[in-house]
Amino acid sequence: MPQSPHDRLAELHNLAAHAHAAAAVAHGKGDHRNGHELSKQAHEHSMNVHKLAEELATKAATSGKA
Repeated sequence: MPQSPHDRLAELHNLAAHAHAAAAVAHGKGDHRNGHELSKQAHEHSMNVHKLAEELATKAATSGKA
């Protein structure tokens, strides 16, 4: 069964939140290299959420005008 766009957004938000939390733990333990990598992953997930949300908003606005 295909995943709805809203479910995909929620999944990406959760991935970003998890990566942020894991980065904080790594930084707290002094593991700055892994913390930095996890922070980069969190940023990538957040940017993917933003991009998908914009695409959905544009699609909704376009379909509402038709």
